[in-house]
Formats: sequence, C-alpha cells, structure tokens
Amino acid sequence: MDSADPPFHEIYKALFNNAAKESTPPMAISTFEECELPLIDLSRLDKSPDESMECKAEIAKASREWGFFQVVNHGISREILERMRREQVKVFKQPFQEKVKEELLLNMSSGSYRWGSPRATCLRQLAWSEAFHVPLTDILGSDGFSSLSSTMEQFAATLSGLANRLAEILAENMGHNWSDYMRENCLLRSCYLRINRYPPCPMFPTNVFGLVPHTDSDFLTVLHQDDVGGLQLVRDGRWFAVNPKPDVLIVNIGDLFQAWSNGVYKSVVHRVATNPRVERFSTAYFLCPSDDTVIKSCGEPPVYRDFSFREYLQQVKEDVKNLGDKVGLPRFLL
Repeated sequence: MDSADPPFHEIYKALFNNAAKESTPPMAISTFEECELPLIDLSRLDKSPDESMECKAEIAKASREWGFFQVVNHGISREILERMRREQVKVFKQPFQEKVKEELLLNMSSGSYRWGSPRATCLRQLAWSEAFHVPLTDILGSDGFSSLSSTMEQFAATLSGLANRLAEILAENMGHNWSDYMRENCLLRSCYLRINRYPPCPMFPTNVFGLVPHTDSDFLTVLHQDDVGGLQLVRDGRWFAVNPKPDVLIVNIGDLFQAWSNGVYKSVVHRVATNPRVERFSTAYFLCPSDDTVIKSCGEPPVYRDFSFREYLQQVKEDVKNLGDKVGLPRFLL
C-alpha cells in the first residue's frame, strides 16, 4: 500500500546524511517553557455592558502583550469542528500521489497542496508537514462539489464571523470602525483556509520543525488544533509551548494588524515542534484583505510606510527565495 506521508526521507536525504556525518549533532531546537495563554470567555460580550467592556479590554490587552490568546464559548459548534477534522483526516490519509492530484479534483489553485520546504539547505529550514492552503475563492459556491469542499466552505464562513467580530473589537479599541473597513477590503473571498498535518518525525525530532519559526502575513488567524500539542511562541525572548485544550480556539495577531495598529498589537513569532511518534492536525483561518488593499498605520507618527497587501506578499516571497527566510515588517519600517 502506498504511504500517506510525503517522501521527506527521499527528497531530503542529503540533509539527514549531512547531519548524521557531523562530529557534533545539529544544534537542538531551543528549550521551551509551558505557558497558559490568556483565556477569554466570549459569552461575556453578550452580557451586561460592564462585563462586555471588560471582555473587550482583555482581548485588546492580550493582543498587545502576547499577540496570542485563547477563546471559549466562541459560537463555533463542536459539530462543525469535528466534521472539519474528520474530512481533514480523511483527505490526508490518502496515498501521497492521490493528495498531489486532489487539488485538481477539488478545483483548487495550483500549489494549494504543499509539503516540506523546497528551498531548505539544512534541517533547521525544513518543515516536517503537509497542508492544503486554500484561497476561499476556490471553494465558495462549490455547491457540494465534494464533502471536503462543502465542509471547508461552511467552516470558513463560520470562523469568518468570529474573526471579524474580534477584529472589530480590536479596531474599536484603537478608535476606528472595522465594519466599514471590512465591507470594503476584507471580504470572505479574500481570506484563506489551511488544513495541516504534521506526520511523526522519528529522525532528529529535536532538530526538525513541524513548521519553521514565522509570523502570519494577515490581520489575524483563528486556529483549531487537536490534543497532541506542538504550537510554541516567543515572549520576552523565550519560547513557550501552548497546551492544547478541548473546545478552545487560538487567536493570534498577524503582520497586517501590527502595521495597521502602528505596532500596538503584536504579530508574534511562532513555530510547531515535531513529535517522534504521533501525528498532529490543525486548521487555520486567515483573515486577509484583497491584494490591492493599502495598509496604513493608524497612529502618529507612523512606524511603517504605507504598502499594499500585494506588495507585502511579493516582498515575503522574494525574501524567502533569496534569503531562505521571511523578513516581514522590518522591510517596511520608516
């Protein structure tokens, strides 16, 4: 039977061989501590005015101080979360060659299915994972084309409401109206959904990332993960592991919100650690504007120059190609 795993060992054989030949083992991924992210009960938004204001203040504080927070009572049913996970597991359990074809069968954009790190020159640049990174334009109005695409469409539409509600709270905290901005720039069709699988990594598990350290190139991300764990983030120069909890969604600020807020909200570097024995699944919704949207810092004096989302993505792409890594917002500092 064909393997479901991408051919990591064959394609990256030279990287593993080089690491094995070194007189000293590759530097291990830096140590980390356990942490409890701010946990916010969103049902308080619909209670008394005082309790609602307190909840909104906690969301803004977590976005300033952590760049990450967890939400419960978020309005996303367990049924849709579990259905999305079942469809996700089903598609990733297919033989590798079938997954390569899947984007064609589902009318997804070329390159939606991705795995590994094509430009990796050492183990530290290798991402031991596979994903379908799907523009929502590919699945909106799919009319039940497949159970996967219809579930993804419903899942994305549900998370879109949550993402925009949180963005509106954060914008209001800065004295701005998000609803008008959203209607003009952040429509559902400009956003992305990414379903991830992190296979077990028995070789050099402490030296290979499931996903390399990075920040997200969006306004904000809403993540649903399983109970395996592996998500880690930087705070005060130290790495912290996020303990998974049932019925919790994780929200993190992206680069665009950091730029738009003039550095008030923090887009934080994060990564995924590999597991030598157990596979991990997660699903992320990325709140993005249209490519032509211009991101302007809302504070004075501005920290970042104005740039379009298209320009930002192109700069990230060029940096990864030329440098092997994303530079991100420092490219746009004034």
